[in-house]
Amino acid sequence: MHLTDGVSLRRFWAASAVCASLLLTAGCATMGGGQDGPVIRAKDRVAPALVHIRPVKEVFSGGKKTEMLAVGSGFIISADGYVVTNEHVAGESSSVQCVLSDHREVAAKVVGVDPDTDIAVLKLDTTDKLPWVKMGRSADLQAGQTVLALGSPHGLARSVSKGIVSVTNRYLGGDGLMESPYNDWIQTDAAINPGNSGGPLVNIKGEVVGVNARILNGAENVGFAIPVDTVRGVVEAIIRDGRVHRSWIGVTFQEMLAKTDDPSQHGVVISDVERLSPAAEAGVKPGDVLVAINGREMNARFEEDLPAVRKAVADLPVGSTAVFAVHRGEEKVDIPVKTEEKTAQKGSQAEFGEWGFTATEVTPEIARRAQLPERTGILVSGASPGGIAARAGLQEGDIVLMVDGQKATDLDAFKALYKERKESQKKLIMLFVQRGALTRFVLINATAEAPQPEEENAGHAE
Repeated sequence: MHLTDGVSLRRFWAASAVCASLLLTAGCATMGGGQDGPVIRAKDRVAPALVHIRPVKEVFSGGKKTEMLAVGSGFIISADGYVVTNEHVAGESSSVQCVLSDHREVAAKVVGVDPDTDIAVLKLDTTDKLPWVKMGRSADLQAGQTVLALGSPHGLARSVSKGIVSVTNRYLGGDGLMESPYNDWIQTDAAINPGNSGGPLVNIKGEVVGVNARILNGAENVGFAIPVDTVRGVVEAIIRDGRVHRSWIGVTFQEMLAKTDDPSQHGVVISDVERLSPAAEAGVKPGDVLVAINGREMNARFEEDLPAVRKAVADLPVGSTAVFAVHRGEEKVDIPVKTEEKTAQKGSQAEFGEWGFTATEVTPEIARRAQLPERTGILVSGASPGGIAARAGLQEGDIVLMVDGQKATDLDAFKALYKERKESQKKLIMLFVQRGALTRFVLINATAEAPQPEEENAGHAE
């Protein structure tokens, strides 16, 4: 453009100013509103309901109970103060303190926990109306979708990380007490670290689509969240009943690929049937292929299909009779099985300080492994070195079945027997225990004094 007069020059600068203004506005929209704006808005919708959780955990080790301060995350789901977090954050806690987004510290009560899905529900001790999150649908998630992980990584409260959904239905096999048999997991590369557990995984709309729960040791930016579609039903059950009621029949499932690579073969392999379980009593056998429950077809070609089959069994009404259609060789057999209620995966623990040991409930799994004819007794989880129980010969792994000839049917029954002997100041108490496949007697001397350390001999020779 050739400029020859003042009018043209003024028009040029005016036009340039308008263009600059438009470019600046467009640049802000591109760099801020277009990219970061939705992320910030999503964060702002959830952040007011974010909770920094500080539980005091009871730890049983070496025959003693100690307390340890932990850190986790959670989020408020109702105006009256219900909070969702992980079971491994809030479970086995003697007290829980929560720090809200406005920095207020509020005590919370554990309403209930569900170890099978790693979900816990807390209730904040306040009458204030609180901000809460909106729940989305994890079934609508797609790989590649943007998500945010909010929480307190390494105790750094109110942190946000951004990433994408890597996989919507990752299957994770069992790993001890953290196994979640009914969960497929949302895998994300949004940074999840210790302390993020229990915090929300949020979509770009500001809806909670998962609960952050796991990391992969040794990997960077590989985290896992519990799908909110699973969380929703568990939370409702805990608020209503204090726990989740599930059916159990005592079978272990495997995917069809474990038995055949023929894609036309449908069903679920029954790989194990627990002794004395409802399935065993009904006649279900290892090697049977489950094809339907009450006429509803069952199929698990791959491992990631197994949680849905387990959930189908768990969702049957407790105590009801369901028809399990199985293929046994070339024969199809319909087997009526009456379900039982599934008991807790983890037993509660207790310390018996005067005798110097700790014990846990005997769960059905423990009873099965110990080949007990029934679920009875308590499992010794630790004996304090030099304590009364240890000097009497009680060991970690022993199952105490009787106290002075009286059956210790469960942890509460043993507590009552223990209390009676303390109050009566009885000196000698005979325990009948199972150790491995053998049984033996252990005589507790309740008045025995702990051995004193030997005096140092300053003149000893090397």
